[in-house]
Amino acid sequence: MTPAARTVPPISHLARETANDDIYEKIYVAILEHRLHPGTKLGEDRLAKIFNVSRARVREVLTRLAHEHVIDLYPQRGAFVAKPSPEQALDVFEARRLIEPAMLKRLIATLTPDKVARLRRHQELELDARRREDRRGVVRLSGEFHVVLAELAGNSSLARSMRELSTLTCLIIFLYDAPTAMSCRVDEHSDIIDAIARRDIAKAEKLMLSHLDHIQKSLALDSLSAEVDLEAVFRD
Repeated sequence: MTPAARTVPPISHLARETANDDIYEKIYVAILEHRLHPGTKLGEDRLAKIFNVSRARVREVLTRLAHEHVIDLYPQRGAFVAKPSPEQALDVFEARRLIEPAMLKRLIATLTPDKVARLRRHQELELDARRREDRRGVVRLSGEFHVVLAELAGNSSLARSMRELSTLTCLIIFLYDAPTAMSCRVDEHSDIIDAIARRDIAKAEKLMLSHLDHIQKSLALDSLSAEVDLEAVFRD
């Protein structure tokens, strides 16, 4: 066989998964940072062109995001960034009130100095984003704070659930026009970390529930979202 006649070897499974993870993470972060609004259509053709991959690859990523309830898939219509209803928003906060106290209890039971240091480092990133008035960074890091708590608690199922709930909360905040800089105040995170460091389970749980109440009460239910240019969102 001549060199010109050789076929390109198929992409390895690992390389394929890595590429899919990269696309997944870019879409996920764009949602978390409010660059993709609730209800935005995620067209397979447009995304395939943006990421220079096949539609099949895009479909795999969208299916994964749909499984995590971050996007909605509709037959004959396609994929859309999830647009939680007020009732669904209440369900999200109810779930978080059930999950996060248990998550804190598990974290404190397995607490180490390294875990406290990890929380402090994340808090410093959030503080730096606030100092730079990086609104998108603040939104993302504020949501990720709760995911970090779940990961440090050492339960993979809790961490997956928290990642999904945190992302949905960010969508809810955008959709209902909550003042994000106020609804997820850095001092609330700081107080929670301090209670964790003291191994004060009761105080940490109380602060977390108060924190969630504060976010929920900031929601305004009459906000609308504008259409988003997908190319602009993922442009380097």
